[in-house]
Amino acid sequence: MKKVVFMGTPHYARDILDKLISDNEFEVSLVITQPDRAVGRKKVLTPPPTKELAQSYNIKVLQPQNLRSNDIVEEIGKPDFIIVAAFGQILPKTILDIAPCINLHASILPQYRGASPVQQSLLNGDKYSGVTAMMMEEGLDTGDILGFKYFKIPPTMRLQALMSKLTIDACELTIDTLNRFDTIKPIPQLNIESSLCKKIKRVDGEIEFDNAKILYNRYRAYQGWPDIFTKDKLKLLDIELIENSSQNKAGKILEINSDNIIVGCNIGSIKIKEVQPNSKKAMDIKSYIVGRGIKVGDYIT
Repeated sequence: MKKVVFMGTPHYARDILDKLISDNEFEVSLVITQPDRAVGRKKVLTPPPTKELAQSYNIKVLQPQNLRSNDIVEEIGKPDFIIVAAFGQILPKTILDIAPCINLHASILPQYRGASPVQQSLLNGDKYSGVTAMMMEEGLDTGDILGFKYFKIPPTMRLQALMSKLTIDACELTIDTLNRFDTIKPIPQLNIESSLCKKIKRVDGEIEFDNAKILYNRYRAYQGWPDIFTKDKLKLLDIELIENSSQNKAGKILEINSDNIIVGCNIGSIKIKEVQPNSKKAMDIKSYIVGRGIKVGDYIT
């Protein structure tokens, strides 16, 4: 059995870890993940998904604030591989030199290096997405490519569904890469084709009714957090892209139907079915507009 040290934090990483644990060819000797975080309004201290899974199999877990301690190097020991998936910290050279460090990055590298590759793919309306297995080096997602899996994104697919698909592919790619590692010829990335994506902030979810297609892609990308919302904090929870060619006044209600409204953008229009006013529960759009006396020709906000 090949000895593996695993480094990762969210559900994406948890599923890859689960795949490794269940494969008889590999022994996961150690899991390194981020410290427990306070979650929700009540700030409940919550362990990462990878920690919960590792503890259920009695696998040792470390949660260092940083990786530059000599103690971390000693704890890692001499594994055959170090597998990294959405860990959240850059690995120092002291760890990179221990064993082959393989990262499962949720984009088709060199596109979308950095913190939010899946969201960025949806924001840009990409036709394809995928997962890349790469050798890690001191740069940010710059290492040689060992393999990848990709697929065509349905035009209405949102973040959670895309993340689920990428997670399944990442699990398969992890095992395949490790099994073929000795025969793989790594391919250097072309830096000239690279792009970098930033960490998402809550403010990124604020929208204007400028371009319907851009608005809809933000709705797809920001599902769950930060969602999309207007300046007065009205969340748009269920929308559809109608078209992206007409010219309208931004935010003007063009139609009111039995279970939806059509709202114009400077370019294009969208259908809205469900919203959530600031500090209130989600509601269907008909209840929202009736409660506020909104009619055709008025503005959504």
